[in-house]
Amino acid sequence: MTTNNPSPSPWTKPTTDFWQQIDTAEQWQAARMQPPWRYGVPVTLVGGGVLELPIRPLPGHADRAVASLIANQASVAVIDHLTQAMASLARSTAVDLIVGLPTLGFVFAAGLAERLGHTRWVPLGYSRKFWYRDELSTVVDSITSPGSGKRIYLDPNLLPLVQGRSVLLVDDAVSSGRTMAPVWDLLTRLDVQVSGAVVAMRQGDGGREILGTERAGAVQAVFESPLLTLKENGWWPMPAR
Repeated sequence: MTTNNPSPSPWTKPTTDFWQQIDTAEQWQAARMQPPWRYGVPVTLVGGGVLELPIRPLPGHADRAVASLIANQASVAVIDHLTQAMASLARSTAVDLIVGLPTLGFVFAAGLAERLGHTRWVPLGYSRKFWYRDELSTVVDSITSPGSGKRIYLDPNLLPLVQGRSVLLVDDAVSSGRTMAPVWDLLTRLDVQVSGAVVAMRQGDGGREILGTERAGAVQAVFESPLLTLKENGWWPMPAR
């Protein structure tokens, strides 16, 4: 039975030492890969390797949690490994440019562009410069910043680079789809062909409901991260809806 504990959730700990190394499959006993999990969730990466993610209870829901990745707190070696894996996935989608989503998508975008043979990439941004235009922006949300209603902008000076061209969106994660879907819509309105997206982590169903089946199917991820529910013996993946 799922517990409803108003106190801080058990089997969680500070994230200080997470995201610092990629383990081999041999370092993880098969039983430890399976739930129930306590403190961390091991995920298998495309191309091999295991990364342990910390468990973070969701605000207002002590019995619900995510297994998270904060890319700009990861080690250089982990970022390099994930970027290389993203590049191996992205090579199947021929595009003219990489478009990086702020902020954590920037951790991967430059390295990915370099590995794909591109000389530059296009960043979107949260910070509005005085020459930006509202019609080149959209409002986004996220599972880890609910209700944030942040606005993402495309610098008008970069519009000629993407208009009429094919692009690949790059972000650290896709979860609810409430960040990626508005950006995808914005670029489409601006006559940009969004050929797909690549992320390090797909969380839960990867925003399939908001992105839609076709777009969600065009998002490639290095690893899958389950949404979690708390039971008496630890954290378990939530059943698929």
